[in-house]
Amino acid sequence: MTGDHLGHRLGDVLVTVLDVDGRPVCDDEVVVEQRAHAFAFGNIGFDLVPLANEEAGGGLAGLADLWLDVFNTATLPFYWGPFEPRPGRPDTARLRRAATWFVDRGCRVKGHPLVWHTLSPEWLHELTTDQVEAAVRQRIRREVAGFADVVWAWDAVNEAVIMPVFRNERRRNAITRLAWDRGRIATVRLAFAEARAADPGATLVINDFDLTTAYECLIEGVLEAGVRIDAIGLQSHMHQGYWGEERTLAILDRFARFGLPLHLTETTLVSGPLMPPEIEDLNDYRPVSWPSTPEGERRQADEIVRHYRTLFAHPAVEAVTYWGITDDGAWLGAPCGLVRADGTPKPAYDALRGLVKGEWWLSPTVRRTDGAGRLVVRGYHGDYVLRCAGRAAPFTVDATATPVTLRLAE
Repeated sequence: MTGDHLGHRLGDVLVTVLDVDGRPVCDDEVVVEQRAHAFAFGNIGFDLVPLANEEAGGGLAGLADLWLDVFNTATLPFYWGPFEPRPGRPDTARLRRAATWFVDRGCRVKGHPLVWHTLSPEWLHELTTDQVEAAVRQRIRREVAGFADVVWAWDAVNEAVIMPVFRNERRRNAITRLAWDRGRIATVRLAFAEARAADPGATLVINDFDLTTAYECLIEGVLEAGVRIDAIGLQSHMHQGYWGEERTLAILDRFARFGLPLHLTETTLVSGPLMPPEIEDLNDYRPVSWPSTPEGERRQADEIVRHYRTLFAHPAVEAVTYWGITDDGAWLGAPCGLVRADGTPKPAYDALRGLVKGEWWLSPTVRRTDGAGRLVVRGYHGDYVLRCAGRAAPFTVDATATPVTLRLAE
């Protein structure tokens, strides 16, 4: 356990242990261990979709083991163009199998994204604005309702700050046109309203890479328009170098003023040469080779610990998603994965695991009940199990400090 700066992540629960006959287990040894974090430690699950669909050989099994040993929340790709290249032919079955695969292994699943101006289907361009709006509404309802039993959260709108006047398009995008014609706030309202109606229990996120005051203004406008946002997504691709604690905290504090949970939705740190600082759009930098280096890997390991410590200590942060488990196929070809292309873990992987499953984790710990069968368990918010004499009982540690009575069972 760590110091007071993480007190908001820790909970104390008074546990009374009963045997199978309902009698207190007095003055006896029990073993308590953590089974899952409440905090969302996420990563994209893109690489494991073929494994979940039995389309790949055994090569992905090792990668899946590494993924599951650290992360508990998977982001899956619902980019509309690749998902539905022809109208009425969505790739629902493959994504559902992937979502179910993660859920069956105790993970939460997030869909990314519902509305985005990039990677929209080509067939959408030929439609009128009214037809585009109708298609967007139908697409949101279909995905959110159809995956309600397996998807916990959605990036409802991605990168809306730039959406109405996106200048990097050779051909004007239908979603960009919709945002221009209807208005940016109206487009955001549309996405959230349809998603909320389709699954009232889903966590709906507004997500952006533009962390300037323009994003704050958009959030203010959306909230003033009566749109309910469940979390604010902040992208943190650090291909040009680690932001540092001071800048990171300043960003978190600026967006925490809205009183909403913060999700660090797309985090990366490279383990090789940094992208030149003069590059304004990260997509413009595509070197022929971008290798991971021993020096870069040491730097990445140090920075990932510093970054996650900063995020985990901030009370507004509810989720962090690292954008890529492996360098193989990583975004922009950057060495930003936690695992090398050959499948071996980098120091950053081990460093992050040391936090998630080490420093911030209660390993099997022997405790003793008092004369009334009670003990106090202190741990990071999440799911736990108590074992005694070959029997077990699950319980949860959270911020409520509600006492629990556990009856041991086989």
